[in-house]
Amino acid sequence: MPKKTAKKRPAKKTPPKKKKKTKITKKIEGEAEIEKSLTKPIKFWEAIGRRKTAVARIRLFTRGDKEILVNEKPYQQYFTGVELWEIITSPLNKMKSVERFRVSARVKGGGVHAQAEAIRHGISRALTKFNPDFRKKLKKSGFLTRDPRMRERKKFGLKRARRAPQWAKR
Repeated sequence: MPKKTAKKRPAKKTPPKKKKKTKITKKIEGEAEIEKSLTKPIKFWEAIGRRKTAVARIRLFTRGDKEILVNEKPYQQYFTGVELWEIITSPLNKMKSVERFRVSARVKGGGVHAQAEAIRHGISRALTKFNPDFRKKLKKSGFLTRDPRMRERKKFGLKRARRAPQWAKR
């Protein structure tokens, strides 16, 4: 009877550890001088916003150009229509901080309206992380409430979620 051998699994690869950015330059005397990198880590506040099947990852930056980017495009270019622009900027307008932040949004899933509302939800959450005092005003406006309404699933025996096949008398 042949022996059973255990299958060998490949070892899990661990990502390499990132090293700190430092430059070493030698002077003529032979002393080593360490220069720290001039780029400081960029500070931001991150939050997730959701609506139906749309999910938006929002980052608020205090440095840089004060603009709103959606999937690395200006929000006026990504969304057509003033109504959607107003939905996105409403939490910033409510807190009077439009010119205070650079907003970067990565959004996927859903339709354009759901994506705009997911961005609004995410910006509101990020603003409360930035300043907890904003929470009361944003909550009163309804920007922090996750809208739970989702599309109902299709059931077997039906054409859609509730639509039954046409009934024939004879």
